[in-house]
Amino acid sequence: MSSGTENADGTDDSSTDSGSHCSTPDSDGEVAEEIAIVSFERKMETAEKIRAELEERYESIEILEYHGDVFADHWGEYDCFIGLMASGIAMRKTAGLLDDKWDDPAICVVDEELTWAIPITGGHHGANQVAQDLATLGAVPAMTTASEAAGKQGVESKAKAMDAHVVNGDSTVKTNLAVLDDELGPVERLEGPRAVLVGDDVTVLKRNKRGGIVLGTGSVSGASKDAFLAAWEEALERTDHEMSDVEFVATATRKAEEEGLLEAARELDLGVVVFDKETLLEHEGPTPSKSKELIGWPGVSEASAIAGGAEQELVLEKRGYENEVTVAIGR
Repeated sequence: MSSGTENADGTDDSSTDSGSHCSTPDSDGEVAEEIAIVSFERKMETAEKIRAELEERYESIEILEYHGDVFADHWGEYDCFIGLMASGIAMRKTAGLLDDKWDDPAICVVDEELTWAIPITGGHHGANQVAQDLATLGAVPAMTTASEAAGKQGVESKAKAMDAHVVNGDSTVKTNLAVLDDELGPVERLEGPRAVLVGDDVTVLKRNKRGGIVLGTGSVSGASKDAFLAAWEEALERTDHEMSDVEFVATATRKAEEEGLLEAARELDLGVVVFDKETLLEHEGPTPSKSKELIGWPGVSEASAIAGGAEQELVLEKRGYENEVTVAIGR
């Protein structure tokens, strides 16, 4: 659970130190799945509609009727609050409760007509994903965290996608600024036993579990969710692994907004990690790709599977599915 305040440069900050979705580990290593919808009595029908839409994605969703002290009375009981109210009300009633961005609950507000979903605190720790989940009801997610607003994957988002958590929270201010300036490279993987000395501008991520495989994925534009799901299943059937062994889905930055891929990953509760062109070129796979001749990119599926794997090796070389999706499996 977390919340934060925004600096003038758009980064999320907090004075104290301390992961797709509230069902992924958040940055303190716990699992954020308990949601409360805070609603005025006259809006209960909409609150029930929200719960019905989201209840299968979270461990629990409760509805609390609004009164002046509702947030204070339940502070610390839930990972994320969905305020079915004006943002000003939620801000005034929670401002005095906020203490530590790594411990405070996330807060996302949505209007009764389900037009806008606005994360107001804890964007990287639940509120952004709640807003994205509310988009399935028609609400437009209004992201204000700097990296997401710029269409980039902040380090907290990378941690969640990779099923890891941030060890040194204060570092994320500087590393997310580097994300904005395109100066932060791919996450470096170090296997121990080993001692590492880092500065305060290095964010350390620790895996929540060891092992696992990576689904490197490429596609034609507009490939459907079902095509991605079928391609992943078919690829896994050619190995000794199952979907439960998958750490995350890896792809290229140019595929980061591929809706079918995102929907498929969301359905399986998998994070999506994107790699830039330079990183993929450094981890090019063995199968020739026409995309390198045409646009200078290596084959996305193999390169991203290798780049994302802890051992940076292929379990399964590129497989095509219905001329829509390609999959390679790395570890």
